[in-house]
Amino acid sequence: MSVASQLSVVKSTLPEGVTLVAVSKMHLAELISEAYGAGQRVFGESRPQELKAKYEILPKDIRWHMIGHLQTNKVKYIVPFVSLIESIDSAHLLEAVDREAAKCGRTVDCLFEIHVAAEESKTGWDYAELREFVAGGALAALHNVRIRGVMGIATNTDDKSVVRHDFERLAQCKADLAPFFGSEFDTLSMGMSDDYPIALECGSTMVRVGSMIFGQRDYGAGR
Repeated sequence: MSVASQLSVVKSTLPEGVTLVAVSKMHLAELISEAYGAGQRVFGESRPQELKAKYEILPKDIRWHMIGHLQTNKVKYIVPFVSLIESIDSAHLLEAVDREAAKCGRTVDCLFEIHVAAEESKTGWDYAELREFVAGGALAALHNVRIRGVMGIATNTDDKSVVRHDFERLAQCKADLAPFFGSEFDTLSMGMSDDYPIALECGSTMVRVGSMIFGQRDYGAGR
């Protein structure tokens, strides 16, 4: 099947109001262009330099999401144009985004990435630490970031009950944080190619799907 056909299949499974992030990391610009031609406008990347290179050669109405771990010294590459940074996993990183956004005269939308999976290797806030950070009022000093919600990755397992538990916990975290924010705190980004149907049942408003659209990754695409 073509990228356009596979994209159509995925979109047909999504309820109205759910945003599809086509995960294009390590895929060639030509494949992104094919998805763009089929109407897709939101794409997710995980490496700042690759994201910047693709931004420079692809249509400027694409809404780019940073979905991978972001080092503070790489923030400057993407802040001038990125639509949403989904992977804010520390106060230090959020402060770096705020500083770089101020230099550009932008307000950058962000999601808190929360660690809910069993694997310690996965990134994200410990929820107790995040809640303490938010409740402590530290966000009041940051004027060039806007927190839109939360993101998380479920445990990599075939046990659907474990995956569901992770997604339910993430949804509970978002609900618990909501009173600290206004109506713009509306995004629950969870679910990927292997588990997004479960995420949708748990209230996901944004799914990140790559292999179902683009097939296997081209590990030379970002070079």
